[in-house]
Amino acid sequence: MYIAQEESFGPVMVISKFKNGDVDGVLQRANTTEYGLASGVFTKDISKALYISEKLEAGTVFINTYNKTDVAAPFGGFKQSGFGKDLGKLFSPSLVSQLAVQINEKNT
Repeated sequence: MYIAQEESFGPVMVISKFKNGDVDGVLQRANTTEYGLASGVFTKDISKALYISEKLEAGTVFINTYNKTDVAAPFGGFKQSGFGKDLGKLFSPSLVSQLAVQINEKNT
């Protein structure tokens, strides 16, 4: 699906089906894109959400929310979505794999 492979800016969300329990298959599909600015995980299983957030190749992972950020959190993407991070205490071009995870605790 073309829209799932591009870095779209605007009110766009791609929702795709997956077989029950096929988390690794979902991760493989999510990580095959050449972009990695942000991603979102919606689940009641916080352990699964944290596992997925560690494996996703994205600069920010939102859990049970989307696009709610802390101004002190590092911002930047992986792959073609940027190099390094802006903001946050740990800004350094050498920390390109630093990840920001935003969790909505009300829905967990």
